[in-house]
Amino acid sequence: MLQLIKQVVGNVKSLLSYFFIAFVISGCSEQKQQSNNISEPSNFQAVYDDISIDNLKKHIKYLSSDEMAGREPASKGDRLTADYLIKHLKSLGIKPGNGDSYLQKVDLLAINSSVSQNLKIADIEFDFPNNYVANTRQKETIRSIENSELVFVGYGISAPEYNWDDYAGLDVAGKTVVILVNDPGYATGNPELFAGKTMTYYGRWTYKYEEAARQGAKAAIIIHETEPASYGWSVIKNGWTSTQYHLPRTSNSSPVVDVEMWINVEKTQELFNKAGLDFSVEKAKAQLAGFKAVDLGLKASVEITSTFKQSGSNNIVATLKGTEATDEHIIYMAHVDHLGQDKTLEGDQIYNGAHDNASGMAGLLEIARAYASLNKKPRRSITFVGAAAEEQGTLGSKYFADNPTMPLSKIVGLINMDSLNIVGRKKDISVKGHGKSELEEVLATAAEKQNRKLTPEPHPERGYYYRSDHFSLAIKGVPALSVGGGSISLNPEEAEIAERIGARVAKCYHQLCDEYAEDWGWHGAKEDLQLYFNTGYILSTNNQWPNWYEGTEFRLLRDKMMSSEK
Repeated sequence: MLQLIKQVVGNVKSLLSYFFIAFVISGCSEQKQQSNNISEPSNFQAVYDDISIDNLKKHIKYLSSDEMAGREPASKGDRLTADYLIKHLKSLGIKPGNGDSYLQKVDLLAINSSVSQNLKIADIEFDFPNNYVANTRQKETIRSIENSELVFVGYGISAPEYNWDDYAGLDVAGKTVVILVNDPGYATGNPELFAGKTMTYYGRWTYKYEEAARQGAKAAIIIHETEPASYGWSVIKNGWTSTQYHLPRTSNSSPVVDVEMWINVEKTQELFNKAGLDFSVEKAKAQLAGFKAVDLGLKASVEITSTFKQSGSNNIVATLKGTEATDEHIIYMAHVDHLGQDKTLEGDQIYNGAHDNASGMAGLLEIARAYASLNKKPRRSITFVGAAAEEQGTLGSKYFADNPTMPLSKIVGLINMDSLNIVGRKKDISVKGHGKSELEEVLATAAEKQNRKLTPEPHPERGYYYRSDHFSLAIKGVPALSVGGGSISLNPEEAEIAERIGARVAKCYHQLCDEYAEDWGWHGAKEDLQLYFNTGYILSTNNQWPNWYEGTEFRLLRDKMMSSEK
């Protein structure tokens, strides 16, 4: 019996020892697991501070070097630019954003048009291109209108959100519509009409032609006036007599009129006089709600002869996948092209495009590096897009908008970088299209970190919001920001930089002298990039879905887009 008791006691001791060891191991394991679950502090601030001027300089120097030859679409420089961007994105571990490719092919159609039969309206003498220009987007060798009835349609706007329709009850099929530039809000200065002096999308000449085509017009004539257009006749004369680039038309393409024209205001007055009307009186009528189109009782004829050349470029698309909502994207965009070179010139022939837009591409790479450096990657995906052929009419971004690498409803918002702020640090941040979307509230939060306030662009009547790549997605309903720089310098030293470099920027826009310079206001560029990074970061780490504000041009499009997701 004694032996049996000893054996039982021994077994109990062994069993207790086993449970003790198991308990200790379990405790250590749990302690280790708890230790592993302790959240590592975010390095966001360190990454934010590390946005590098030296890196910006390195990228801009190369991308605007003579080796790039001006980065014209489909050129060697265009391909070298793509190679450079892809190499750096790969090195950061950022993956292809178009399936297994960083490239999204963009086919381009170059059209060279000339007037083969001069514009004829009654006995008015027109002189191409001194008082009118004419062009076509149609891929046909000869395109013409013959004895097409002229109808004055005011501003040529159909905008249900503004309760405005210049085409109400009107049939313009086969006719030529005559249209005022800008919109009634600008013309009257009435803040309750459209957006007052701030140009809306409906004021842009591109919209005028698009709407005329949707209404079935054969041709469209826009009346040029310098103030509402925001540029003189020389811009029309030079821009519309050179090669025009377009995306090849497909069965899904929006309709276009056969002939697109501009006429200057002097010839417009002559035309209205010929119709027995006073142009200024009819223009004033067009500024009033309920305007009715006017049959001018005149007919127009013109013939255009064109030649065509196919070419192509590529959008660059790369994505840093989110940790949770991988199908939701914040997009950063910058165009990759410039104007190429002019071999007819003596001496310097290369439009290097250092500011426009080697600086934007450099910013894209630096923000990509920032996201790749985060120890806590964002829950949403970040997609970087280098857009092709912006200078030829935002063609790369239009193609991306028509053929997105993700559903448009999955794009939370877009930040476009077209020519970084190189004129010094600012107390404010200038917002093109100020007051359009809730993205501005996120931007304002990020700006508070820099003690900066959001301000409208200095000349909202010029419609700059509608002139760069972000607009290609905005017009589809995707909230998009176009911001940069400001109007109030941080201090006298920065004001001196703004005055000196600002004058150079204005002088060198789209000129040979847009070249890299060490004396740029680099700290202004860095601060803006930090702002863009923080804005996207805030969006990428929360569940927010910013929308357009009520009453803006794109709110209905976004609402319809998002309702289809429910």
